[in-house]
Amino acid sequence: MKLAILGGDPVRRKDFPNRVSMGPEEKAAALRVLDSDVLSGFVGAAGEFFNGAKEVRDLESAWASRYGFKHAISVNSWTAGLQVAAGAIGIEPGDEVICPPYTMSATSTAMLFYGGIPIFADIDPTRYSLDPASIEARITPRTRAIVVVHLFGYPADMDSIMAIARKHRLKVIEDAAQAPGVLYRGQPVGAIGDIGGFSLNFHKHIHTGEGGLLVTNDDQLALRSQLIRNHGENATEAYGVEDISNTIGSNYRFTELQAAIASEQFKKLPAMLEHRKQLGLYLDQRLESLPGLTIQKLEPGSTHAYYMYPLRYDENVLGVPRSVFLRAVLAELPRPRYWDTTPLAEGYVKPLYLNPVYQQRIAIGRKGFPFNMNPDVAYEYPKGLCPVVERLYEKELLLSPLVREGMSKSDVADFADAIEKVVSNIGELRDAKLEAGTGVYDAVKAIDDYVKPE
Repeated sequence: MKLAILGGDPVRRKDFPNRVSMGPEEKAAALRVLDSDVLSGFVGAAGEFFNGAKEVRDLESAWASRYGFKHAISVNSWTAGLQVAAGAIGIEPGDEVICPPYTMSATSTAMLFYGGIPIFADIDPTRYSLDPASIEARITPRTRAIVVVHLFGYPADMDSIMAIARKHRLKVIEDAAQAPGVLYRGQPVGAIGDIGGFSLNFHKHIHTGEGGLLVTNDDQLALRSQLIRNHGENATEAYGVEDISNTIGSNYRFTELQAAIASEQFKKLPAMLEHRKQLGLYLDQRLESLPGLTIQKLEPGSTHAYYMYPLRYDENVLGVPRSVFLRAVLAELPRPRYWDTTPLAEGYVKPLYLNPVYQQRIAIGRKGFPFNMNPDVAYEYPKGLCPVVERLYEKELLLSPLVREGMSKSDVADFADAIEKVVSNIGELRDAKLEAGTGVYDAVKAIDDYVKPE
């Protein structure tokens, strides 16, 4: 069967369904809040409403109760949540914080706001999260904390990471933005470490436009988080806080309207996760025996939220660059009109340490803060710092957001059919000349306009 990128018929022409996350329950909740005329119940001073009003408190209580967290603390974004967590655990100027380089930029830049210096460790190529051996190699006397990301919805190796943290007396922040409701060997992620949390922004499982939720089992970290969330400088005396460092607050408060919507979506989370699981397992069955592709295998007792479905690509086996394979698959499927109808993407984010903030060591102000806080250390972030990450970014990683609610097994079957078709006919691409004027060259060039959603 001739590949569509070379003029054959595609596997599917019909658009993939859009994700629809707002239903009658969310609409009713929003109207309930509008009718109450209380869109935010916070007051920036100690008292009954220092931690918000009914909708915010109900959401926090429900989340903590379902997963056994002692405290849940809503914030207006997970970026703000990471900043709150950094402040709560006591990051100070010059402290080094070990971070993964393969994640959203805020995971590491949140440390910069308190003067923390991100130190990037490499990742495990099967979990896509921090490699414990690389963490251990990066620890110095200045290391204060580790930020762990449960990337794509699958948990990091928390047993090994927590053992390292205990050995070196380090704090652990869990960035579970993409992993709500996920279990690591039977334990809910988020507060296996000292503090962590989840994102509620547009693309996440539960979304309120923007938002986030911190979780912790530590009473003092919870209090300090609540202070930082809501102008803590006005409340430290009332709450008996003796160590007022890092308690200068901001307005990171969640609204009643957002909390009401989040509460309705939170009720649906188990069903969302089960649906994504079934689609993910179906794809595993379809793709695990294909040459040149490696699925992510789950360990017993751990679960996957399938924020995205990851695949590793081996050019040595299939004989064509990943970019050509990707475009051949895309040509078999309908053009995406939205991010979540993109069948397949490559590379994820550029390794964070290659961004200008780290290459130039310019973050807060123009004088090099906080990279200049330890004058005896020359912080450098060269290419090659994390070879596994760079290999995944440049050559190996493929990702699909199609494993989600709104997608049926037949929809996912078409996606799998497209991949199987390209793998089965890879010789057509391998034998074609990638030169201007030849069929595959022109097709690849044309398909570049097809990769990004309209």
